[in-house]
Amino acid sequence: MTDPQPRPLGLTNANPAGIGLSALIAEDYATHGRDPFSQGFWAVFWHRFGNWRMGIRNRALRLPLTALYRSGEKLTQWMGGIFLPYTVRLGRRVRIDHFGGMILVAESIGDDVVIRQNTTFGIARPDAPHDRPRIGNRVDIGAGAVIIGAISIGDGAVIGANAVVTRDVPAGAVMAGVPARQIGQR
Repeated sequence: MTDPQPRPLGLTNANPAGIGLSALIAEDYATHGRDPFSQGFWAVFWHRFGNWRMGIRNRALRLPLTALYRSGEKLTQWMGGIFLPYTVRLGRRVRIDHFGGMILVAESIGDDVVIRQNTTFGIARPDAPHDRPRIGNRVDIGAGAVIIGAISIGDGAVIGANAVVTRDVPAGAVMAGVPARQIGQR
């Protein structure tokens, strides 16, 4: 499958366009129920901060921000159990419900996505380290779901709890099982 967009290299600010960092963080805070203790909020916060710092061209000025980002990201991994690298293209109003055991290494995650605990996004094979999933808009992902490889999850899809998705999912499809298969349509 070919990707029409270049893969992010983490060299630029890839936060959503048209909204500033403070407004984006305020939106993320509201998305996570205005809970200052939400581990999902903090994972998204450090992701946004990691991208924002890449907009600072002067490397000397960016260096202390990079140290702060790495510290915050690592604390979120240790205390929240959520790994969301800043190189993932992350849409708006993404909600990471619950916490723990989450490896979210995707090519992109769209707007209004809900991700529940113990979810894994990533590569399917070690010889294809850039083959990562693309999650569409308004996707609802159940606890324990595994979504791997260079696949696309269509807008409005539902991925059931503990489903293992290794193939493209059409828009609005309801997926369940190991391996996941379509059991309905939204």
